[in-house]
Amino acid sequence: MRDNIRGSVVVFIVIGALSAGASLRAQGDPLIGHWMLSVAKSKYEGAPAPKSEMRVYEAFGGAGKGIKGTFDRVDGAGKKITITYAAMYDGKDYKYNGPDADTIALARPNANTLDATLKRGGKVVQTTHSVISADGKTRTQMATGTDAEGHKFTITAVFEKQTTS
Repeated sequence: MRDNIRGSVVVFIVIGALSAGASLRAQGDPLIGHWMLSVAKSKYEGAPAPKSEMRVYEAFGGAGKGIKGTFDRVDGAGKKITITYAAMYDGKDYKYNGPDADTIALARPNANTLDATLKRGGKVVQTTHSVISADGKTRTQMATGTDAEGHKFTITAVFEKQTTS
């Protein structure tokens, strides 16, 4: 009986340590967290600027292996749009739930850089290169692509990391 209790305690401690380790690694990831679009600092060419956008990034598939994104956007006309996806950093296509595309492929060359390719019907409609500042407070996203009507656009979107309590 005592050995069973001791074994259970050891398993519990190991599981707790592994969970804490994954949580700490995710906290150390500069992309994880809440990011608010600074419309004033951003530049939209060939596409209307949204009124607002909050992005939430969470670790997915294990720390450092992928990301789950949830974007709450209010477009230029005031329409609320929610975009979601969960993808690994392996360059493969994953389901993208939003008006811009139906799949997303991600690559993470380093901790402060994220590259994304969005496709609609198997055709690339947007490529994005995002860089997080050295202090981890600003994320600048450069996107080029073609909208659903075939118009080309170039966007430099600046996001500021939000502190959560």
